[in-house]
Amino acid sequence: MKRFNKILMIALILISGVGLVVSCTHKNDPLPASVSTAVKISHGKHIHLAGLTLGDTTQWKFDKVHSAVNWSSPFLEVGADLTGKFNQFGVVDLKDALMQNYNTTKQPLPDTSWAFYENDPTKTHFAGYIQTNQVNTGEPGRDGGCLITTFGTTKIVAGTQNLTAANVAHIKTTSVVFDPLSNGYIATFDFTWQGGGSAPVTQSISGKLTYIPETLVPGATYSDFGLKLEFQINKADFGVNNTEVADKVNIVVNANFNNK
Repeated sequence: MKRFNKILMIALILISGVGLVVSCTHKNDPLPASVSTAVKISHGKHIHLAGLTLGDTTQWKFDKVHSAVNWSSPFLEVGADLTGKFNQFGVVDLKDALMQNYNTTKQPLPDTSWAFYENDPTKTHFAGYIQTNQVNTGEPGRDGGCLITTFGTTKIVAGTQNLTAANVAHIKTTSVVFDPLSNGYIATFDFTWQGGGSAPVTQSISGKLTYIPETLVPGATYSDFGLKLEFQINKADFGVNNTEVADKVNIVVNANFNNK
């Protein structure tokens, strides 16, 4: 009897060992074909078209008050980021005939140079600008002093919007495609800026475009959606040689729209 129990115990130990080996082996096996670890990509069918008619919910208006154009770059090329934004900007295709001084404190031109198709990026397009003498870092001495000189522009003239070549940086898309790695898009656009040079320079740049879907605003009767564009420029390419910031400057555009 004792001999039988000993044999039984050995058999159980061997069976347990085989089970453990099998278990460990399966743990390292590849996932079945039906299980995917890829990014789940989905696109809705929202279409947003620009307009200016108040009360027409089929027309989407640029909400400048709740939008922003921000920049950042490491101080002295190695330190923590210097950050800032631009107070004046718009969603306008700045053709040569439109580049002039405007005697107004409001948006000088209609912000209608855009369209967004969530599921057909070939139809999506946008153009826009910022006024470089409207830079705002929270340090008045820097904003109205060294940065104005660095940007090769002039100080603000009260009551005007200065959309001249020496005072604007502007973009215009050449293509928008799906981003294969996310639910977003890759936007390629011409970036034009005179910077520290004597004439504007245009470069083709690509950036990440994110759509923040249309949603009814809580407690309101209208909806809102957003577009976020992230890209990078090399300031030296535009004749800016100031060494207080790194060559690479990160730019983030947060644009909000509503259908009030």
